[in-house]
Amino acid sequence: MRIGFVKMHGLGNDFVVLDGRSEALPEITTTLAAALANRHTGIGCDQLVVLDGSDVADFRMRFFNADGSESGACGNASRAVGLLHGRPARIETLGGILTTEPSEAGISVDMGVPRFDWDAIPLGFAMDTLTMPVGWEDLVGPTAVNVGNPHVIFFTPDTDAVDLARIGPIIEHDPLFPQRINVNVATITSRSAIRLRVWERGSGITLACGTGACATAVGAMRRGLVDRRVEVTLPGGVLVIEWGTDGRITMTGPATEAFRGSFELSDYLA
Repeated sequence: MRIGFVKMHGLGNDFVVLDGRSEALPEITTTLAAALANRHTGIGCDQLVVLDGSDVADFRMRFFNADGSESGACGNASRAVGLLHGRPARIETLGGILTTEPSEAGISVDMGVPRFDWDAIPLGFAMDTLTMPVGWEDLVGPTAVNVGNPHVIFFTPDTDAVDLARIGPIIEHDPLFPQRINVNVATITSRSAIRLRVWERGSGITLACGTGACATAVGAMRRGLVDRRVEVTLPGGVLVIEWGTDGRITMTGPATEAFRGSFELSDYLA
């Protein structure tokens, strides 16, 4: 069985998109997703994205991390799929319904309403999520936000000075986070600008993370550190995040199609 794919990226955060709307797809198992994502023996990507039909939206979108685990949301992938779709769309995800719309600045995505309750993150036990009374080495007092998937954000004087490759997996797998966690380290540079690096749950350090930018911006806004519209600069580029008075987050940024191809399914089955 030969299956077509589209390789895309949003600010360097890259995806393999399988479109089940136009052809039948096999069951996407953890093993298959991880095999396709492998950069040495597979196609290679940060996330595998699978599209299929929906009874409640224009179509459904599923996200699989590089380790094969399924995620509820991915902002950069949502922009990429919005570009692929080519027109406004309502998309069903595990994190809820989101909408995408082409804009002059790329693709805008309505990421929905963030959640802050400790059990919505989720955390292992009750605590204040605005300034959490916890820390790991020099990273202390973070804030937590769920924007379809869980994020913890540390505000630091210099995000580049943090050894994220070492501390990221320690925090991701801490028992405080029963579903693991995405780890963000951010530096506020002005009332309208943030620099950010992200350790993504199940994928590691990536060039950009759309949900991380949303979570970090909202966390900074809750603390009064920035205004309600900010530019978030990641290693791969800039995203614009707005948190409206209606409580909904809008993320705007570019997306790019890199190439198309196909693979033989039997090559990736254990």
